[in-house]
Amino acid sequence: MSVAELHPWKEPPATIVFVGGGPRTVGLLERFAASAAELLDGREVEIHVVDPYPVGGGRIWRRAQSRLLWMNSMTSDVTIFTDESVECDGPIVPGPDLATWVAGEGAVILEKAGLEPPGPMDFPPRLVQAEYLAWVWERVVRDLPATLTTHRERAVELTADRRVVLESGREIAADAVVLALGYLDRLPTASESAWAAQAADAGLTYIPPGYTADVDLDGLWPKAPVIVRGFGQAFIDLMVLLTEGRGGWYDECSGLLTYHPSGEEPVLYVGSRRGVPYHAKLGYTVAGTKPVPTRYLTAEALGEGLLDFDRDVAPLIEKELAYAHYKQLFTAHPERVRWSWAEFANALETWSPEFEAVVAAAVPDPADRFVRRTVDRPLAGLRFEDRASFERFMTELIEGDLLRRADPAYSADLAVFNALLSIYSVLSRAITDGQLTDEDRVRRVETEWHGFFSFVASGPPPRRLEELLALHRAGIVRFAGPDLDVAIDNDQFVAMSPDAGGEIRARAFVEARLPRPDVLATTDPLLRGLLDSGALAADELFAADGTSLGGGQLKADSRSRAIRADGSTHDALFLLGPSVSGSAGSSGFSRPHFNGPGFRQNDAVARDLLKLLAPTVRKEERHAS
Repeated sequence: MSVAELHPWKEPPATIVFVGGGPRTVGLLERFAASAAELLDGREVEIHVVDPYPVGGGRIWRRAQSRLLWMNSMTSDVTIFTDESVECDGPIVPGPDLATWVAGEGAVILEKAGLEPPGPMDFPPRLVQAEYLAWVWERVVRDLPATLTTHRERAVELTADRRVVLESGREIAADAVVLALGYLDRLPTASESAWAAQAADAGLTYIPPGYTADVDLDGLWPKAPVIVRGFGQAFIDLMVLLTEGRGGWYDECSGLLTYHPSGEEPVLYVGSRRGVPYHAKLGYTVAGTKPVPTRYLTAEALGEGLLDFDRDVAPLIEKELAYAHYKQLFTAHPERVRWSWAEFANALETWSPEFEAVVAAAVPDPADRFVRRTVDRPLAGLRFEDRASFERFMTELIEGDLLRRADPAYSADLAVFNALLSIYSVLSRAITDGQLTDEDRVRRVETEWHGFFSFVASGPPPRRLEELLALHRAGIVRFAGPDLDVAIDNDQFVAMSPDAGGEIRARAFVEARLPRPDVLATTDPLLRGLLDSGALAADELFAADGTSLGGGQLKADSRSRAIRADGSTHDALFLLGPSVSGSAGSSGFSRPHFNGPGFRQNDAVARDLLKLLAPTVRKEERHAS
């Protein structure tokens, strides 16, 4: 006799399929386990996680990558677990942040993996985070009130009746599906395809945008010049893999870091739009300095309806950043200002075009002032007669950045960093609520604003810029300049900067950046099929003049439920991750005691899943109440 015949009132087990087994799924399942006792009412659940990469770390945080690649967050700034700061409906279930784990039971795990335990202020190798995520995954699985099966393959189709079809041909019938996809591979743009075709015809090496750890670098030959466009995290990873990754090493004598080449390194000529590397991560903390709710850029100030970014949003961002910077300067370093904070704050409240004159009167040292356009484009208005003078200037600029980012006397920089995090949260909400046009969203937020945020707040560990200078002294890295333009001429790549003097010729060119998200160009067969059938909708973005801005992100409602092409909403298909419009916390891990938006979203989705799967009788009782 079957279980159903013995217990006719008992519903069969519910099935959830998670497509994607990275940190987002780990965090969501942790929240699922936390609220299960309250909402699931004893119903049996079977969970399937589908990912060709190992669950826990997924593709980006897998164990199979170079131990030379680092995180750009300090050990103490990373956690997977909720704490008392998180505002959510589900119960808080504390767990160790990365620093606590490393100092505790993680120490033995790291020793077995041949990894040195990092200190709380260190920037650990990504392999340390991979081990942490693997440990968290095991703990989450242990606490799950469900049976769990993992599938090390791709999901290739999701049918209308929620059957998930795997690459192997297996089908899983699901009551609910969560697409927790990370950074998606995409078809090359028309420009990238043209570059690849021209380079192939000329026998040149062209490497398009991509995740550096997955890129084949064999075509970059020892001692040969390579033009690199991009000066952010992708470049730092490239620099490391082509230097230490090819056998070079560093030592430090008399306080100066020296690089010893192996002879296998190419010579990297690096430039970008700004022409300078991202600012180093701050190397200090200040007690009591943490992200706080925005003061000017608020939901109330933005109101409802469509916004013009330049008119309605940008001035509030400028004011928000100025307030954060100057409040910290005036209150923590009053000896460096001429006015009282109350007097200056009053002038800030009545913001006007004359505010720069107010700043000049109240803040005597230009190094203590905050002018966003100057911070954003530090080389603007500067021209250099020859490359030698430009490279001397660049060396001094980077050395100055390293000194400043290590000095708590400039704690106003930390206040700006925290303000940027809070501003990002408000902008994400405005995008989710449809308050920005396609053009503003792509050009102003996803390009200009995100670029500024990354430049100031998401740069490399300071040690990486020290290595950059050492490589420059060794002749391995050269600075190519701002607004770097690259073309093909006489079977060579030619790069020129209008401000740095002279041209650079090479037979290899690397676009050192991640490709811009565009789900309409994804190569993922599951998403392709869902988009083609209309089961999923994605932004197709256009400027005011009708010019195509390409595809954007998948559409989901405020509860992360997928939206179809006809505008209707799926009840049991959820979307999370960087390829989803408004998905919270997609840009990185949350810091402890920060009330990270990713935690709040994970908790809400987990509780929606539990309510969806709860026994019918329980649902009816809850509805009646």
